[in-house]
Amino acid sequence: MQDLKKYNQPVPRYTSYPTVPFWQPESFTLEAYQKTLQSAFWESSKEVSIYIHLPFCESLCTYCACNTRITKNHQVEEPYLDHVLKEWQLYIAMLPEKPLIREIHLGGGTPTFFAPENLNKLLTGIISKATLSKDFQMSFEGHPANTTAKHLETLHDIGFNRVSFGIQDFDLNVQKLINRMQSFDQVKAVTDKARAIGYTSVNYDVVYGLPGQTIKSVQKTLEQIIQLKPERIAYYSYAHVPTLRPAQKSYEAYLPNGDEKWGFMQLGKDAFIKAGYQEVGMDHYVLPGDELLEAREEGDLHRNFMGYTPFTSKLLVGLGVSAISDSWSGFAQNEKSIPAYYECLDKELLPITKGHIHTRADLFFRKHILNLMCDFKTSWHESEFMEYGVLLNYELLDQLQAEGFIIYNEDGMSVREEGREIIRVICSALDARMCSENKTHPFSKAV
Repeated sequence: MQDLKKYNQPVPRYTSYPTVPFWQPESFTLEAYQKTLQSAFWESSKEVSIYIHLPFCESLCTYCACNTRITKNHQVEEPYLDHVLKEWQLYIAMLPEKPLIREIHLGGGTPTFFAPENLNKLLTGIISKATLSKDFQMSFEGHPANTTAKHLETLHDIGFNRVSFGIQDFDLNVQKLINRMQSFDQVKAVTDKARAIGYTSVNYDVVYGLPGQTIKSVQKTLEQIIQLKPERIAYYSYAHVPTLRPAQKSYEAYLPNGDEKWGFMQLGKDAFIKAGYQEVGMDHYVLPGDELLEAREEGDLHRNFMGYTPFTSKLLVGLGVSAISDSWSGFAQNEKSIPAYYECLDKELLPITKGHIHTRADLFFRKHILNLMCDFKTSWHESEFMEYGVLLNYELLDQLQAEGFIIYNEDGMSVREEGREIIRVICSALDARMCSENKTHPFSKAV
């Protein structure tokens, strides 16, 4: 464990490659992006995954690093959704044919900030412009304190069968520090209701490394979570980036130290495995029979801006303020401010503020980083690295191998069990852009 701890350094989370700080917006054009969209459309057999960012929250959770807008004024709902539908229509006009919707995910913010009837208006509007794939999946993020039976029923009637609840921690002191209040009874009630309505998968997001956490408090939270037996658990390391999220400065004195955080990580992993969960990729635990396990075994597990999925998405359209689209050969991010987002759409323009068109080298390293994040192994031929003429962190790779965390040679790399907890660090050694640019960025630490 001591050898691992020295690798607890700031690195990207690798929900994409290249990571956002290393995009090259100066070479991005809407024309080039549209070509990548159309290419991905055909490569995916006309299937599209859709992420919809719903940014509004009634109060600020101070640990959160998402793009949010805090308000108690629910008059903002309809104008926002009208603009999202307008954005979707612009994408429909760019695609060669009517798309097949493979996946919809509602994130935020707090999707359940919106009234059920407004969510129904949004989703029926999205679906009416397309056709649902026979294997479509729909999921949403719900706040346990404001997700009502009507929310659950409305979304289930549309086709949603997965819901993710942000738990973070059940300890009252921790909840006060991060301004995220929901009781165990509230979580149990909304989980029971979701299952009674027909949701087949409930996920809990849990965060370790939060201010005020102790071994005893984390242990108690883990016991309560296991008692409710969610089908999936995402056990994340808290990302402390006060330069980006100033609200995080308010509790810096209460943050656990590095050794304590490592202890929380191991405590969770041991508890979930003992309770019958299996580890999938990074930070995720699922019950036997989950399709993510089957996808991993068949080599189909994929990771994108929405997390792990059991299939590869060649085309992901991000709708809403700050949302990111992925056309496999390019990325595009929307305006982060709501007024700027509205202004573009009112002019019938895509609200894109920056993007990146992948080079051949980007696609090569993206493939291998994705393989490591999903399967902990990847294959290559040494001559391919010479072809792209890029600089890798061979010093780090040699060190990781010498210490028994990876095995790599001219044929590829595999991550040993001992190294999986620092998979982000291992991936950083293959991050050609980060290795070649002498820049510092406010990434969170590996654990």
